[in-house]
Amino acid sequence: MRRVVVTGLGVVSPIAIGKENYWQALREGKNGIGPLTTFDVSDCPVPFGAEVKDFDPAQWMDNKEAKRADRVIQFAVAAADMAVTDAKLDTKSLDPYKFGVYIGSGQGGIETTFNNFKTMMEKGAKRVSPFFIPMMISNMSTAYVAIKHQAKGPNMCVVTACATSVHSMGEAYHTIIRDDADVILAGGTEAALRSISIAGFAAMKAISTRMDAPEKASRPFDIDRDGFVMGEGAGVLVLEELEHALKRGAHIYAELVGYGSTCDASHITAPDPRGEGAARAMRKALSHAKWLPEDVDYINAHGTSTQLNDKMESVAIRAVFGDHTDKLYVNSTKSMIGHCLGAAGALETVAALQSIEEGIIHPTINLENLDPECRINVVGTSAIETPVSRFLVNSFGFGGHNGVAAFQKFEE
Repeated sequence: MRRVVVTGLGVVSPIAIGKENYWQALREGKNGIGPLTTFDVSDCPVPFGAEVKDFDPAQWMDNKEAKRADRVIQFAVAAADMAVTDAKLDTKSLDPYKFGVYIGSGQGGIETTFNNFKTMMEKGAKRVSPFFIPMMISNMSTAYVAIKHQAKGPNMCVVTACATSVHSMGEAYHTIIRDDADVILAGGTEAALRSISIAGFAAMKAISTRMDAPEKASRPFDIDRDGFVMGEGAGVLVLEELEHALKRGAHIYAELVGYGSTCDASHITAPDPRGEGAARAMRKALSHAKWLPEDVDYINAHGTSTQLNDKMESVAIRAVFGDHTDKLYVNSTKSMIGHCLGAAGALETVAALQSIEEGIIHPTINLENLDPECRINVVGTSAIETPVSRFLVNSFGFGGHNGVAAFQKFEE
């Protein structure tokens, strides 16, 4: 059976750009949440979020190209370039027909959609940009990355809300195993931090309205949580067939050994409170990996900071791991970077992979009082030093979509 390893990491996040800066910020518990600055928030019901700062698309695209690419595409191109560079991957030497791109997005070019709709309403249909469609459709991030790196193999844009990037990685894993690709750039990108999206989530009462202290608004598993905080960014991993990676002397971060994908089939937005679908996804990932529950050291949780999700995920974890739950470290990257929607799982995977490299699990900031209904072992406000050999990444999306990926320290 072909094996799949991680050889490169690319990050655009609210706390840092680039994997080294990102990991350092996570270790230190840096908070990426604050007032929004990249658009007019006068009509925005929640004027704070986890915004990517100091991002210059000109570092990765020429100016003309950048103007024709939505922010969501710009993030994807940047993260993919960083992942390729980190992997020391000479893309020109690859078989282009076995080189793929699986980068998903939950909302695609929503800023472009909003701006062109406004233009049509105010100035008429003839003023809509000819680049509206290619800037808006979700799959265009994969197209831009594929064109830039001449990746002519499998190309897919998964759209499963907040489970998007874990599903992207999982589907890429299966594609490499069945010998349809040797290398795939996999992950997610999102740039939905705009007034229309915030207004929609606010109308659903899904996001935090902690106006007095936005920096404390994302508090996964805390009893005083009141909703998630919207974030943005992109995470891309180089997934590579093992022999292909060894042949070129690549650095291997970890091996992707399992993947579970399920659906609650319960509600369009609320998770099944019993956590049945999430538990099945974790069990599927364990089964693929050929692990027992007690083999797992750590879970990077979905941990959104909403009342329903955090309770459901806690129930699901205890259902799968039983007594081992008390020894199993759990944290939430969203406490620092907010909820980056379709990019969340990939950014969280990058964080967890660094735990294998460094033997450190980053904190869950703002966790002051663990909700007694969340009966799991959550890492608190300081990072902890502990060996990590095997971990899961959980991602659960609206529509009841569940994705879980299992990674382990590489051994030949």
